[in-house]
Amino acid sequence: MKRRTFLRNLSRAAVCLPAVSALSGLAALAPRAARADRDISLFPAPQPGPYELNIRDYYTKMRHFDSPSEGDIVLNAEDHALLLSSLARMERLIAVVGHANFCLLGFDDALQYARNYPSIGAFTPAELEFLECQYYADAAVYGFYGIKTLPHLTDTLPQPDAVKVPYSGNFLFAGHPHRTWLTIHKALGDAVVLTSGVRGVMKQFHLFLNKAAQSNGNLSLASRSLAPPGYSFHGVGDFDVGQRGYGEANFTSRFTETEVFRRLEDMGYLTLRYPRENRLGVRFEPWHVKVNQA
Repeated sequence: MKRRTFLRNLSRAAVCLPAVSALSGLAALAPRAARADRDISLFPAPQPGPYELNIRDYYTKMRHFDSPSEGDIVLNAEDHALLLSSLARMERLIAVVGHANFCLLGFDDALQYARNYPSIGAFTPAELEFLECQYYADAAVYGFYGIKTLPHLTDTLPQPDAVKVPYSGNFLFAGHPHRTWLTIHKALGDAVVLTSGVRGVMKQFHLFLNKAAQSNGNLSLASRSLAPPGYSFHGVGDFDVGQRGYGEANFTSRFTETEVFRRLEDMGYLTLRYPRENRLGVRFEPWHVKVNQA
């Protein structure tokens, strides 16, 4: 499929941007000596000058992750419409396969369901080009500097290795991720809930596009809260937890005030994927249990 020209500039046009490394966006903020292939967490402390100003701007964006910022990548009207139509088709897909099964769904399977169920309707060529280009765009352009865990749009999850967690509507990978959850649940009992487990390509697409739609097509703003499609560690083992009865507050910094958070921290399960003031372009996520060590 010919890739759609995507994101030609900040708010008009849509051009597939040239590939750049996952660190290149942040490396532009770093002193020359720090631009070697190093872990982002090892970058030196800010020094006086333009670097310090850029870092301050970066942290301002992270503290106000849900607000638009100068330089954000925003879809033009044409691509915003494709985002909305693709998202609506995904919603109809969820209605057919169910929320839990949708978490495991690969891209090719999603296309087959869409073709076979008139209530969903086949993805249009324009929607497919939009989704393909969104998947292969370098997220560093948005300001997200994580690594890509599922590099190909057609990557699928090993479904026989997925275990459905009762009463949660979520799956976990068998082996270490599932054992980790069982240990946590045994220690904390029903006070802890599994809020998000395995996410395949389509699940992460749905979450990211939904956030972008709520943000008027602002892809940078969406990426400060959610990993773009292909970049989520939920596709390789990580999962989210919360305090029962805490609702949406489980996905805010208020989660740190809960007994569940304190117990998990004491048990050593919160080696955070996205700690405070991380340099991955993602807000603080104290609810995210890091299982995969990459």
